[in-house]
Amino acid sequence: MRALIQRVKESRVTVDGKIVGQIGAGLTVLLGVGKGDNIEDARYLARKTANMRIFADEMGKLNLSVKDIQGQILAISQFTLYADCKHGNRPGFTEAALPEEANLLYENYIAFLQEEGVPVQKGIFQTDMLVQIANDGPVTIFLESRK
Repeated sequence: MRALIQRVKESRVTVDGKIVGQIGAGLTVLLGVGKGDNIEDARYLARKTANMRIFADEMGKLNLSVKDIQGQILAISQFTLYADCKHGNRPGFTEAALPEEANLLYENYIAFLQEEGVPVQKGIFQTDMLVQIANDGPVTIFLESRK
């Protein structure tokens, strides 16, 4: 699994002109599920996401997690994180998981974040979404569940 994590002042996702998820300070996570990913990948990335210290403490050091600041997470499924652009100009997505498997692991990732005590909003799987992100810093971290 792959997660593109952005520290945000606020973020929202809109589908067909309607806001379906919205947060204030916290993290927006674009999550991709690849072939062969499993529940342990979802658990690992959720734990890393919830505990990653990328918020400033009183001394200005990146020493606090989204849990520490009582922030929220907006989780968006994004298969394009598995784009293969090595050949030609059109990306291939053969390494992305099939939709049924990807949705299950996306939902597991969200459940694991909630178990960590983080409130989560989400997009709608397999829809055309407009995601508005007020990236704070900017701070953007890329994580993978496999080495």
